[in-house]
This record gives sequence, structure tokens and C-alpha cells, in this order.
Amino acid sequence: MNQLDALRQWTTVVADTGDFRQLDAFKPQDATTNPSLILKAVQKSDYRPLLDDVLRKHDGLPMDEKIDRLLVRFGCEILSIIPGRVSTEVDARLSFDADATVARAERIVGLYRAEGIDTASRLLIKVASTWEGIEAARRLEQKGIHTNLTLLFSFCQAAACGDAGVKLISPFVGRIYDWYKKSAGASWDEAANAGPNDPGVKSVRQIYDYYKRHGIETEVMGASFRNVGQIAALAGCDLLTISPELLAELSSRPNSDAPLVRALDPQAAGTRDIARVTLDEAAFRLALNEDAMATEKLAEGIRAFAADAVKLEKLMTEAA
Repeated sequence: MNQLDALRQWTTVVADTGDFRQLDAFKPQDATTNPSLILKAVQKSDYRPLLDDVLRKHDGLPMDEKIDRLLVRFGCEILSIIPGRVSTEVDARLSFDADATVARAERIVGLYRAEGIDTASRLLIKVASTWEGIEAARRLEQKGIHTNLTLLFSFCQAAACGDAGVKLISPFVGRIYDWYKKSAGASWDEAANAGPNDPGVKSVRQIYDYYKRHGIETEVMGASFRNVGQIAALAGCDLLTISPELLAELSSRPNSDAPLVRALDPQAAGTRDIARVTLDEAAFRLALNEDAMATEKLAEGIRAFAADAVKLEKLMTEAA
């Protein structure tokens, strides 16, 4: 047994990639994508025919619809390989517009359904964890459209997502780690901040324990990992979405050399003394504002995804 096999004993393994030709090697249950991953994939020769085919079939459509059709094309290819769900992201430029997010999500769902996909069981719509994004997710879940709330860095975002009844959240372990390491500068002690003491790991554990303690059904999927140590420290989390590079590293490590142990356990979490938190919009915005790391990383993440959406549009315009 390798460490990837060991991890699967407690955690659903999800591949974080647009490069779906890599999926067979790791046999993930689910897969996640984002605009940056799709942009990276379509610049490879293996995937250029998909881009060209979308442009040929849908010439004359508005660019935003072409983008959605490209995302759905990748999603359908991924679903032909994996047994579970794919996450497809709404344009990050709509992160502060709940109505527009809902409309765009519904269009994406319609495109999947037109391809014969059972969207209730096989699709998650990814939305940034802004107040507006969480409100959009609440409305989508009420319509039976399941959501994956991404760019999540703080407990207040997780608490609001739980209250909204979203299907799944993706707390970004690695980006939290990055912020604290950069903030500490020369005083950063890597060994002291590794494993269960990693600030990203601690954030996910807090959210996981809170959800399990209060019977919140929202699934927790740790994301954005920098090393296998972070993954090992979250063994037992509901899901973990992992890059192909780290999946390969886990699969190459015999579990007998450094056996993984379950780090997160729902029964243990359910016994902890954790108060229930309910946030209205004003309280949410204040709590997020008080968390400098979450405020900065959320804004940075939206800017980065928006910038890659613009780059993808430019690439598609030039290729048309």
C-alpha cells in the first residue's frame, strides 16, 4: 500500500487539474477545475483540438457563452473518466453579483444537461466565497443545483456557507500557509509550523470540527496544497483535492515507510465544546475584514482568476 491508497481509507481523493489525460493514473473519485487550470490545459497541444472544436461549433456566440461551452467540454471529458463529480467555476468577475452568478450557473447546468449529464449527482458549481457568492449558492442549492464554495480562507466564510446549506467548501490550505510564511519573513520557523501546526491545516481542522459538532452537512474539501505533509495532517477530512504532482508523490511513497494515520475524525469532533455561529451580512463583512489574511487572499484569488479569464478570452479571440 502506498500513501495515496492509505489516504483513501478515510478521505475521498479529488484531482485538481484541467489536464484530464493524467486522471487514469490516480483514479480519483472527483475532479476540480478553475479558469487558471483550463487556461493552462488549452495551451498544450493535446488539448488544442478541444478549443478549436468549441470555436468551430459555436462561432458567432458571445464570448462568455463560448467560455462556458469550453468549460463544459472539459468537464464532460473529465466525467467520462471519473466516477464522481466535476466542479466547474462561474466567472470570477461575477463574484460580487449574486443575480449574475445564479444566471451563469444555471446556464452552465443547462449546457451539462444538454450533454446528458445528471447534474444533481455529477456537477458542482464553483463560486467564490464572497457574501454575494454565498447568497447565490443558497439560492442555487434551493433549486437543486449543488455548489462548491471556493477561495475560502476564514472561519466566518465557512460558517456562512454552512448556514446557506452549500454542498461543499474548499478551504485553501496552501494559500493560507503562504500568507503566514510571507508575513513572518525571516522569523518563520518551518519545522514549528509544519503538520498539525501548519496555519492552513489548523484552519481546515477548525472548520471540520465545527461542522461535525453541529451536524452541518456541508462537505469539507481541503485544497491548494504545497506539500504532502499538509495532506497527511488532514487525513480523514471529507475530501482533499490534490494536484497531479502531489498525487504522484503520494503514490510513490510506500505507506510502510511513514504510515499515514487518521488526523481528523468526525466522532471526536462531535464531542468538542464549540459554539454555533450565525452571521448576518454586517457581521460577516466585519469578521472577514478583521481577518487580514482572508481579506487579502480572497481579493488576490478573485483578481487572479479574473485575469486568467481575460487571458482565456484573448486566446480564444486570437484562435477564432
